[in-house]
Amino acid sequence: MAGINIQLPIMDANHSIEIEVRINGEKKKLLYRIELFKWEDCQQPDDQAKCLKEMIKKYDHQWQLVQIGGIRAENIPVMFKQIST
Repeated sequence: MAGINIQLPIMDANHSIEIEVRINGEKKKLLYRIELFKWEDCQQPDDQAKCLKEMIKKYDHQWQLVQIGGIRAENIPVMFKQIST
């Protein structure tokens, strides 16, 4: 099984989510982060797809893209998972 879906409470963006799980008896901590990318920060605001791609590309490489939320007029929520080291 590649993943498990967990229903999270509604939360503001720019917050972290910490989940502890046990896999074969070994405790693991998973860290997630939700960010709001603002359209006003775009170099090319007319092309939202290209803009989003560039913002994700520039994001901290210690975090992996997990999910892109619904587009809003001012921004778009994006979820990242911290990459294990």
